[in-house]
Amino acid sequence: MDCLPQAQDDARIVMLIDDEPAQGRLITAIAARDGWRTIVAPDAETAIAMLGTREGMQLSAILLDQWVPGDDACALIAELKSRRPALPILMLTTSASPLLAVEAMRAGASDYLVKPVSPDRLMEALRSVTTRDVPRDELAPLTEKMSATLDFDAMIGTAPSFRAALAQAAKAARGHGHVLIEGETGTGKEMLMRAMHGASPRAKEALRIINFASVPQGSIDSVLFGHEPGSFPGAFDRQIGAFQHCDGGTLILDEIDRLTPALQQRLAEALDTGIIRPVGASYGFRVDVRLLVTSNVGLDRMVAAGQFDAGLAARLGATRIHLPPLRERTGDIPALARHFLARIGEQPGLNHLSVSDGALALLAAYDWPGNVRQLQSVLFRAAVYCEGNSLTADSFPQLSEMLGEQSGAASNSHEGVGIMLYTPDGNLRPLEEIEADVIRLAIGHYRGRMTEVARRLGIGRSTLYRKLSDLGIDNAA
Repeated sequence: MDCLPQAQDDARIVMLIDDEPAQGRLITAIAARDGWRTIVAPDAETAIAMLGTREGMQLSAILLDQWVPGDDACALIAELKSRRPALPILMLTTSASPLLAVEAMRAGASDYLVKPVSPDRLMEALRSVTTRDVPRDELAPLTEKMSATLDFDAMIGTAPSFRAALAQAAKAARGHGHVLIEGETGTGKEMLMRAMHGASPRAKEALRIINFASVPQGSIDSVLFGHEPGSFPGAFDRQIGAFQHCDGGTLILDEIDRLTPALQQRLAEALDTGIIRPVGASYGFRVDVRLLVTSNVGLDRMVAAGQFDAGLAARLGATRIHLPPLRERTGDIPALARHFLARIGEQPGLNHLSVSDGALALLAAYDWPGNVRQLQSVLFRAAVYCEGNSLTADSFPQLSEMLGEQSGAASNSHEGVGIMLYTPDGNLRPLEEIEADVIRLAIGHYRGRMTEVARRLGIGRSTLYRKLSDLGIDNAA
């Protein structure tokens, strides 16, 4: 019995500012499973007072339900940050409005979560803002993300491996067979699957997405196949499973590598027979469902290690697509950055921003462990705090500090940002814009030595200065 207080003292502590007892109990239970101890403040005044207590001084994070202070949520965030600047704050909200997220982040919030919040999403957000071995703010992925345009034109990139994957996906989309998409977290697998469904013969039929990371293992059987009343404790009503719901349509299964062996066998049997049997049912029925599935790790490796059913992997992977990580296609970063900034600029409370060559060189020098999703988060954070019309290298201070001399080398490397030939919608850019980019790149590469710039471009100095004037280029750029 003496161990319990010590375990509590050693636990990370999160303050939940919430006046709903039911939600307080739920979040306390979820956080406890990951080693967190929760203290609850029902209002803003209590929360501020608790900062000065013994427990308050040991806080690792704050969860703030926006409805407690209401319209004063941002003011409360700012007050909490003024008292504890290093303490990360996450806002819980029922609003998916980017404007509220922007205002909360400008007030000092590290992240925001839209309710209802799944246990995995909540813990992922807490782990992200309290990890000590990486920068917490600038490079931390946002829990919520902007909705994506669901077609192949929104898949930005010219790297051969990426274009090959898109071509394979576009061809597979026209068929009816199951498809497996493999790739690291954040490479765009779900976005590609949505695009495939939209381009498929089943585009007008039912679509359902199940992310196995967000569903408790004990509920997956019921979520997929449904259940009968009384089939297990708490099963009071009949539930229609995802397979039955999507009959004739498409079922997207995200992170299939998380399935337990028993569920793998159950799914393999269903695909072999075409018969779906709800939990607790004495009957089964036939459905026509196309599966698009993803895996963050190679299923072949899991099969070889005895961690994944070989038959299921073969059925799912008849068509297999691999999305490369962003570090293998750094030449796509300028186009991705401009595309994301164009979309970010459309969000309420944010401006349309350009991005300098120096900033693009800095972004290209990082290896992006979170891939495209992390790049989007980093650009969103930078846009929130940008006070000018353009993102520069100074907009990413933590990234500059991490990369050190690498960032300087990248900006002078002939492999740096390059010249983008395509607009974000996949069309060629106007020749005048490409020419202007080439001249700017040359001026930066040769550090403003205009004689050398003209010589390397194969034109005379007078021609160069005329082009600078015609194209509106500042030769100090």
